[in-house]
Amino acid sequence: MPVRRAPTHILMTADALGGVWQYSLELAEGLGRRGLAVTLALMGPAPSDAALAQAEAVSGARIRPTGLPLDWTAGRAADVTEAAAAIARLARELGADLVHLHSPALALAAFEVPVVAVCHSCVATWWAALGNGPLPADLAWRADLAARGCRAANRLLAPTRAFAEATRAAYGLDRPPAVVRNGRRLADLHSAAEPAAHAFTAGRLWDRAKNAAALDRLAARLDVPFYAAGPAEGPNGERFTADHLRGLLGRLDAARMERELTQRPVFISLARYEPFGLAVLEAAGAGCALVLSDIPSFSELWEGAALFVAPDDDAAAADAVQGLIADPERRASLAEAARTRAARYGTDAMADGVLAVFRDLLGEPRIRALDGAAA
Repeated sequence: MPVRRAPTHILMTADALGGVWQYSLELAEGLGRRGLAVTLALMGPAPSDAALAQAEAVSGARIRPTGLPLDWTAGRAADVTEAAAAIARLARELGADLVHLHSPALALAAFEVPVVAVCHSCVATWWAALGNGPLPADLAWRADLAARGCRAANRLLAPTRAFAEATRAAYGLDRPPAVVRNGRRLADLHSAAEPAAHAFTAGRLWDRAKNAAALDRLAARLDVPFYAAGPAEGPNGERFTADHLRGLLGRLDAARMERELTQRPVFISLARYEPFGLAVLEAAGAGCALVLSDIPSFSELWEGAALFVAPDDDAAAADAVQGLIADPERRASLAEAARTRAARYGTDAMADGVLAVFRDLLGEPRIRALDGAAA
């Protein structure tokens, strides 16, 4: 009888503090449907036991909280390189065939299998978009680790061409990372009610990249309610305080976020730096009309399916929101365009793109599927 071989095993790192968590769960689920086995090594703070159990059920992955520090909250370079070494040991312990990292800096270890690192965001490109002058010392060593990790990984991925090129420029790479778009499954449109007559945003409000100060000024100009989901205080001590934006909802779980978005409010992001924007994708998939900042990544993804304004032009953003709410036909047309575009950026497209990279690294014969699954 032929010997049954175990399916290809992917060790994937993740954190639960932002969009990387949802990305990781959806990718793990997509890879699982293609016959691969996935273990998620969760770094940084862990959600509750109940939330972890639900995440395992949804993704089909085994989740291993590690307590290891994140590269962007670590206190020193050694914390990051030691975390990388711990991930390499875990890969050996589990017999992983390939490691998929959510941060290039984690590639700085003696891995015995191929390493794919995803450039979700980084301090060097963040500073290039938001800062002035040379990198501060506390960011410079993090950028150095990222640059070295980019060169150590066997493959680099980025979610947009704009961010891939920004990464190449920031770290002096010979070529940009390969582009595999992030993906989300479209929400079910189960309500025939009229779209909600309010505005909505979601993201890390404490992060200057999200430009919450402009959202706060926008709130003062609107004649309709404006609700904002997301943490106002970050793990690094950064804090956002609102003067006009009163509808602060805090961090929402996936079910509550879906309920908010399926009301189809006008969704706003005035981010000054956004490598992709999973919250925008979720909103578009739920049938929301989009008002977005005119930055390269958003233009690349949503040109023709959103209204664009300069990131700090809160007056233009207010006119765009009020205009859409006053013109239901235009709003419906824009929402349909956004949902149609969002369908291109689904979980299947993301999983297929990542799996193609895995096959290139491992070779087709080494991609082993679970019984009954098509890899």
